Amino acid sequence: MRKITLLLFIICTTIGCKKNTTDQDPTAIKQAPFAIIIHGGAGTILKKNMTPALEKAYEEKLTEAVTAGHKVLKNGGSSTLAVATAIKIMENSPLFNAGKGSVFTHGGENEMDASIMEGKTLQAGAITGVKTVKNPILGAIEVMQNSAHVLLSGKGADEFSAERGLEIMDPSYFYTKKRFDALQRVQNSEKEDDNQSGKVSFYDTDIKNSKYGTVGCVALDQNGNITAGTSTGGMTNKRWNRIGDAPIIGAGTYANNETCGVSSTGWGEYFIRGVVAHDIAAQMEYKKVPLKEATRDVIQNKLTKAGGTGGIIALDKDGNMSFEFNTTGMYRASIDTSGALTVKIYK
Repeated sequence: MRKITLLLFIICTTIGCKKNTTDQDPTAIKQAPFAIIIHGGAGTILKKNMTPALEKAYEEKLTEAVTAGHKVLKNGGSSTLAVATAIKIMENSPLFNAGKGSVFTHGGENEMDASIMEGKTLQAGAITGVKTVKNPILGAIEVMQNSAHVLLSGKGADEFSAERGLEIMDPSYFYTKKRFDALQRVQNSEKEDDNQSGKVSFYDTDIKNSKYGTVGCVALDQNGNITAGTSTGGMTNKRWNRIGDAPIIGAGTYANNETCGVSSTGWGEYFIRGVVAHDIAAQMEYKKVPLKEATRDVIQNKLTKAGGTGGIIALDKDGNMSFEFNTTGMYRASIDTSGALTVKIYK
């Protein structure tokens, strides 16, 4: 036995032996890529209409949200937790049309929608028309993780969220003067149109005067899992319990580890008809095109030709990002796989 040991020692000394991988320098091990991307809505966003103070407020809140989500990923947390963390910050801000800053319906109420999808399992959850859930994105997560369903609506969605222990607010919490004044302007415009023509077009008045402030987030964690989430207060002056694309899986939100994650913002009816979020992933899967080519075709070609306006954020399995929109601006921010922070508002 001693002779064998001595022989092995001589061989290793002479020709060298491969070092045990457990003894390697930990810093030499390549870390799995992770990244996060967020939006705060797309629409007619022009610098000439933005005060320096308001521009700064948006930039700071976008930075806060994307940085908080990125911290989750950096610490090894899941993409779902990162998405929830980032969106909650935007939902709690009156700057965005989601949560606290939600717009008002025709009846002077706030009806909120949200959805989330995990790319690893293709599990998804959504709520629509809720009036009391402080953070609708958390309600969507509860539906995904703790129910047999994908989409809950109205009173039932509020009740389910309360039963799951989420923070429930009196509807007055969601009141902001800015959003209520916007409702008054739209309704006054309706009255003028009604007096002139004898009828009123819901779409003509609402779409022209609405501000798209839907929020969304897509994250890729260190385990290679993609999650996408979207939250909104819907459309100013909406009626008849209208539902847009934000809570619709495949339209406003979609995620698949094999392709990408997408969150949409804009004129929801067109995103639903075009199944926009899923179309992007489908092009990557079936046509084998890269992320940016798929997003450009869907938004600049298909959506635009159909008459829809808005945009998307998307993140693929390798951490590549895309911000694609056909409006004058989109509130957006990202931290890429290298850790570089980007915050933008205008085209």
